[in-house]
Amino acid sequence: MPDNLRSQVVTQGVQRTPNRAMLRAVGFGDQDFTKPIVGLANGFSTITPCNMSINDLTLKAEAGLRVAGAMPQIFGTITISDGISMGTEGMKYSLVSREVIADSIETVCNGQSMDGVLAIGGCDKNMPGAMIAIARLNIPAIFVYGGTIKPGHHNGKDLTVVSAFEAVGEYSAGRIDETELVEVERKACPGAGSCGGMYTANTMSSAFEAMGMSLPYSSTMAAEDEEKADSAEKSAYALVEAIKKQILPRDIITRKSIENAIAVIMAIGGSTNAVLHFLAIARAAGIQLTLDDFESIRAKVPVLCDLKPSGKYVAIDLHRVGGIPQVMKMLLVHDLIHGDCLTITGQTIAEVLKDVPEEPPANQDVIRPWNNPMYKQGHLAILKGNLATEGAVAKITGIKNPKITGPARVFESEELCLQAILGNQIKAGDVIVIRYEGPKGGPGMREMLAPTSAIIGAGLGDSVGLITDGRFSGGTYGMVVGHVAPEAAVGGAIALVQEGDTITIDAHARLLQLHVSDEELARRRAEWQPPEPRYQTGVLAKYAKLVSSSSMGAVTC
Repeated sequence: MPDNLRSQVVTQGVQRTPNRAMLRAVGFGDQDFTKPIVGLANGFSTITPCNMSINDLTLKAEAGLRVAGAMPQIFGTITISDGISMGTEGMKYSLVSREVIADSIETVCNGQSMDGVLAIGGCDKNMPGAMIAIARLNIPAIFVYGGTIKPGHHNGKDLTVVSAFEAVGEYSAGRIDETELVEVERKACPGAGSCGGMYTANTMSSAFEAMGMSLPYSSTMAAEDEEKADSAEKSAYALVEAIKKQILPRDIITRKSIENAIAVIMAIGGSTNAVLHFLAIARAAGIQLTLDDFESIRAKVPVLCDLKPSGKYVAIDLHRVGGIPQVMKMLLVHDLIHGDCLTITGQTIAEVLKDVPEEPPANQDVIRPWNNPMYKQGHLAILKGNLATEGAVAKITGIKNPKITGPARVFESEELCLQAILGNQIKAGDVIVIRYEGPKGGPGMREMLAPTSAIIGAGLGDSVGLITDGRFSGGTYGMVVGHVAPEAAVGGAIALVQEGDTITIDAHARLLQLHVSDEELARRRAEWQPPEPRYQTGVLAKYAKLVSSSSMGAVTC
């Protein structure tokens, strides 16, 4: 048994009397000092619909922990709403919040010597932040997803928050009027839960289920449905059993289980952000993982699910036809995931999937049959070339031909680029370059959903390329390449691009190339000067000093 709070309070006798006195004040009775003490990391806030129902789940989990014989202690952790901060200076804090969340959970659990932790989160960075902390702590742990939002509806179509961003582009291009724009805004987000397509939150929840750190079927449940609350309670029971058996996160988070998670991400058409986050989670768990590993898995795994942003359906539609277990069973049957990986329940993946059918239901097209996938290979391609010697990430679903060669249109920030798109200054064949938005340069590696959605809304998704050292929302699709590394702020080649240079994006060849000679690039590099940091004090200044390259997960330790 680890040197945790329970063992200290029970065994160290008189010297622990003050500790017991303070614990009595928060509700401990005599018998409670012999129970495992479990931290309940509560991501509740009213900042975002993603997290506004989480306190109800926390209370269900708290009750479940008590019934199962543990002593829960609830503490809060933060969230930043990516959707609300998108396109603003505030978005620079989004990726930073992943580190704050990880640090806060680690600090409380180690500072209070917890026996285990149950983390509940909803918005995008809650999940990787919690999992980084769980991997660092290596005490019994489980993640509970706050749940997905149900879709809005308008004119016979399902809406998500991305519909509102794309409507801005449609309005600016004259394709819809202001009345239609306002109606989409009013109806896009009807209640509690994380953004409904296979965007970052649903991608990460699905990947954590695939990795074995969440209960089966829990990752695609709607936030407002009763089964979500029931799942939170069952998660508490599972965690207490894991504490009794000392099933530790690093027994579950292994190289093989991360490969399982990546395979599922490819099969469901998940977010580019998953690449960044799993590099960070692997590092926290002491596991070697590189961008090339994503590419090798992508080459073998088909996209099986027709999900937004580039497809038709949302996460609750996937849930209704078998959820992540159905996708995993198809992958297992074709030897694309490891069935011997352990899960938080104590079962292996193969045991969890034993009774799941080998093919999806016949009367639906959310999950395609194996012989008729959406795409024969995964959708997250790792591109390299003289513009990205460390690598970059391209999302290649939803476009007719993921290859373009065209003139560079260079912008030093997201805002300047968006102005140009909305001002109809971008034409078919252009390759947009948005730079100094990387982990250090932004700082914070903002998501570029506003410009990419504006491109789609303007009808240019198949004919305009975009590259950036920033990143993308899970709601982004099109001919876009992010996470370009090295980034501009450290002198990466993206800093040397000039207006009108010719650039090739070729996902088939996995190439990102600036058509400028080595001699000319050397001349430009000799003249390049690093910019002054945009922030001199505070969280963003601290982050910029500590953060690594996106090719390493943009980690701070």
